[in-house]
Amino acid sequence: MQQVATNIIQLYRNSFEGLSRDIWLLSLMTLINRSGTMVIVFMTIYLTQSLGWTLTEAGIAMSVFGIGSALGSYIGGWLTDKIGYYKTMFWALVIGGSSFLLLVHMREFYEYCITVFIVSTISDAFRPAVMASISAYSKPENQNRSMSMVRLAINLGFTIGVGAAGIISEYLGFEYLFYIDAITCISAGFFLRWALVEKEDQLTEEEKAAPQRKESPYSDHSYLAFVLFILFSMIVFSQLWNTIPVYFTDFLKISKDNYGFIMIINGILIVILEMPLVYILEKRFHQLTLVVVGTVLITLGFLIFNLTDFWQLAIGICIVAVSLGEIIAFPFSNSYALSRSKPGQRGAYMGMYTMAWSVGAIISPTLGMYIAETYGFPILWYLMTAIGTIAAIGFYLIKVKEGTSIRTAAKVSTVSAVTKSNSH
Repeated sequence: MQQVATNIIQLYRNSFEGLSRDIWLLSLMTLINRSGTMVIVFMTIYLTQSLGWTLTEAGIAMSVFGIGSALGSYIGGWLTDKIGYYKTMFWALVIGGSSFLLLVHMREFYEYCITVFIVSTISDAFRPAVMASISAYSKPENQNRSMSMVRLAINLGFTIGVGAAGIISEYLGFEYLFYIDAITCISAGFFLRWALVEKEDQLTEEEKAAPQRKESPYSDHSYLAFVLFILFSMIVFSQLWNTIPVYFTDFLKISKDNYGFIMIINGILIVILEMPLVYILEKRFHQLTLVVVGTVLITLGFLIFNLTDFWQLAIGICIVAVSLGEIIAFPFSNSYALSRSKPGQRGAYMGMYTMAWSVGAIISPTLGMYIAETYGFPILWYLMTAIGTIAAIGFYLIKVKEGTSIRTAAKVSTVSAVTKSNSH
């Protein structure tokens, strides 16, 4: 037993070993920011229970948030390539955080939608910038784990924020969530200025030797297909924040504070398991193989509600399956997207990647709420299963195509070498 404990401790130590000081500080900044991420997780509950909106209206508002997020991701990617990731992160945090204070005063449908669009556009310019910054603050060989470290901070902050938000919204009121979100965003921006300096990308030897030319992600057909299937997978995964809160609190009659505690499990699992799992898996499997496995787990996490009448068991399986799927799929999809880009167009690539998340967030709530309200939640879970299955198959086919391309290139190289040798 003692040996097992020693091995586990050593595994954790190895999984964190070699990460740069800058990555630790970047992760701490992200932790500060995400500890206040309360509004989005509880927004559908706020809109339906506090403001009295219908499910469809709440879904439309969340989709408007997603539209702003998509635009913000594009602008953030463009700004990252134009003015740098550092300035983009700082101003997105400070201005975006301040804009959350506007939402607390909005009650009517149209004014709320306009304001939430502005808020998400500004604040989500942060996302492609922080992902692009990893190529500057991390050694190339540690990028998978650096991505996971930042994600660990995101999810630890999420765990703190959601746990607190459930209690705050239940006993104090929803408006306090907006104030806390604003304070933590602004604080994270000034922590960035205090703790980190802007640095150049850390390149591999191959990248240093290769000619530096800017290529558009729009001409990278494999990447475009990858982004499309990321969008599909995000439509499924985003149900965790859009329809699941309403399903748990309205359909299963779970209180808001208990819902918050249930969602804490997601963050705890990620904090405990992600770094060691990534450390183990990155040495053994192709990035896209892990994206396929993770997508399948996320999909099964929602299908389980149609496979058993024991809703307590279904909730447990859903949270564990979706959490494991997220742990396995997302760090490697992030690092795969970053690996496709070259210096000078990191922002464009990561902007497109985060736009896929955002467009998924546009489609997910409106589609999910409409299907749930019109046809019922069981039909919604079957639909999510179909979409998730398409995404998983798509990722697998991209991997197969890439493997074929590599083998073809290797054969061509071998033939060329033999021809050259025979000519001598």
